[in-house]
Amino acid sequence: MVTFTHDREGTPAAAWRADPRWAALLEDADDPLAGADRVVVLAAHPDDETLGAGGLLSTAHARGLDVAVVVATSGEASHPHSPTHTADRLAARRTEESHAAVDALAPGCVPLLLGLPDGGVADHEGTVAAAVVDVVGDGRRTLVVAPWRSDGHPDHEAVGRAGAAAAVRCGADLLEYAVWFWHWAAPDDAPWHRFTALRLDPAAVAAKTLAVRAHRTQVEPLSDQPGDEVLLGPALLAHSAGEVEVLVREPAADPDLDRLHAAADDPWGVDRRWYEQRKRALLLALLPHRRYASALEVGCSTGATTLALATRCDHLTALDPSPHALALARTRLDTDPAGTGVRLLAGAVPDDQPPGPWDLVVVSEVGYFLSPAALEGLVARVAADLAPGGVVVLAHWRHPVEGWPLDGADVHAAFTAVLPVAATYADRDVAMLVLGHDVLPDPHD
Repeated sequence: MVTFTHDREGTPAAAWRADPRWAALLEDADDPLAGADRVVVLAAHPDDETLGAGGLLSTAHARGLDVAVVVATSGEASHPHSPTHTADRLAARRTEESHAAVDALAPGCVPLLLGLPDGGVADHEGTVAAAVVDVVGDGRRTLVVAPWRSDGHPDHEAVGRAGAAAAVRCGADLLEYAVWFWHWAAPDDAPWHRFTALRLDPAAVAAKTLAVRAHRTQVEPLSDQPGDEVLLGPALLAHSAGEVEVLVREPAADPDLDRLHAAADDPWGVDRRWYEQRKRALLLALLPHRRYASALEVGCSTGATTLALATRCDHLTALDPSPHALALARTRLDTDPAGTGVRLLAGAVPDDQPPGPWDLVVVSEVGYFLSPAALEGLVARVAADLAPGGVVVLAHWRHPVEGWPLDGADVHAAFTAVLPVAATYADRDVAMLVLGHDVLPDPHD
């Protein structure tokens, strides 16, 4: 594990480039920008995006891709013992430098600086993820480029985790870049099988060189007094120089909902809030048939709705991606005879969605926790697997959902574009739909 510090000599760039695995990496490199229409580059501090992905940003802009840059902090803590610069003055200078550097790499692109505390981004990961989600939206054909989650700097890793979460929520592709890892790690520490390389043309190299120089507070001394020393010296800058940028392919992950279930047995208040109790009663009342032979619940969480549905279903399958939620659901179901016939499955829709046919599909308070692409896939699978006369019931919170690109209205619109509406219910807080072909029972039944 790399540990961040400024005060030791690191591994020279020449040592990395002399390693035979470096040459092999360049021979096998693909095009990291292939298939992308947009690129969103994230940084913890002004200059991170330049050092780690400046060439990629310049190349993307030169190809005509839409580019955006999100910077978590203003870098006000870079010189904590400066006798000449307060934190506010450093923040102002570094903000100007960020604008100049990004304009050198992608003329016309204005970076979004979130102004979070330098050195404390880990306490604001949700804010970073929400900001990135707002920028990305529907992430199809979008590449998110974030600091590597193993870079060794706590702010870099926090922004990397937020970027990975946003990539999952938006359905975007993800690449990560290192800054300090190259300096403090050694070639044998590297996961070479996860590296990919982008060759930079002379214009991108020139733009990146200009952008590095724009970060004057980091590449030049603030003054000749102690505490105002250069932070990014020649040894570190050598890692970002040259005609190649190495990036890391890491699987995107968003553990927030699982962590929520790990932290509390009832994170949504399903057992104590009247809203939740009333919503379950309304959902059951909207089911047009007394019983259903085969049912699927998407996103069962702790199993409160699952147990209620089990009283109306011969066979019920409940799916959720959170191991902690499923454990809580299993405990709930095991304490009630109605829950003994329920099958709990771990997985995410649509990839892990079990095949039908289903007489009933329930999607309650979960659709807006999907990416737009995943929602589209869920709708397609549900429509294809619905049995003749089968019913789909949707129930979603009507207020804004922060940190994800969709809301309840988006989810309902996606389903109603494919399936006809048989019944509706809405109040200030929740909206419910019953969907399907010929789903209403005979009134004489």
